[in-house]
Amino acid sequence: MTATASLPMYNLPEMRAANARFWEVLRGLLLEAGLDDVPESLTFERRPVPERLEPGMLFSQTCGYPLETVFKGQAIRLGAPIYDVPGCDTSSSRGPTHRAFFVVRATSPANSLSDIKGGVFLLNSPVSNSGMNLPRRALAEIAGGKAFFRTVIETGGHPASLDRLVRGEGDVASIGCVTFAFLQRYRPEGAAQFRIIGETPPSPAIPFVTSVATPAATVDILCAALRRIGVEPRYAAARDGLMIAGIEDVPDAAYRGLLDYEQEAAELGYPELV
Repeated sequence: MTATASLPMYNLPEMRAANARFWEVLRGLLLEAGLDDVPESLTFERRPVPERLEPGMLFSQTCGYPLETVFKGQAIRLGAPIYDVPGCDTSSSRGPTHRAFFVVRATSPANSLSDIKGGVFLLNSPVSNSGMNLPRRALAEIAGGKAFFRTVIETGGHPASLDRLVRGEGDVASIGCVTFAFLQRYRPEGAAQFRIIGETPPSPAIPFVTSVATPAATVDILCAALRRIGVEPRYAAARDGLMIAGIEDVPDAAYRGLLDYEQEAAELGYPELV
């Protein structure tokens, strides 16, 4: 079984060098610790939400909500990055968090969530936490148990949602705050085409993961290597390239809390993002 490594969650083409640098550092520590089957480079073509998490997945990053639903039992969490960007929080007792922003075109007349009622929502994936689960919970508070949007269009990814938003093919999208921060860093002129009109509740940060088939000894090596990258000064450049301030463990209960959001939305009469 060939081992794979990827960082598909934040993978703008302009970020390839930063992602590759992070893997280069991590790979070096894994080899130093005695691991043999370590991929030489990242797989950049992997989708953020694949059909399944492959058994040979040595290292990747996967959204927390599908880990609790469609990918349940397929991965082991290795720790969560602390992102030094607006919308992320390190003060929570449950570890580092992130959230999503409701984003509209800069020229949109909308200034609040109530202003987008009856509009077209651009959805990256029906199992996305930042694109579906978190905005569902936020909108449940004001939807009154009824459909909130005229229609929901699935786009396949946050960048695709933003592209379609610019083209006027939708009115609003829910974009992870880390994705939006990378857009501001790497595509500032593009980011200036959008405005934030609201935000979702917080969520545990998107974790680094390995396949459930990964041997326990290898899991320990991966965790130890990530902790070193998170704190040692020599790895500051690798962290800074991805706006990571540290890497911490996040309790399992924090991720199970994403299902609480799902249940709460249902109890408010808004079980689906519609």
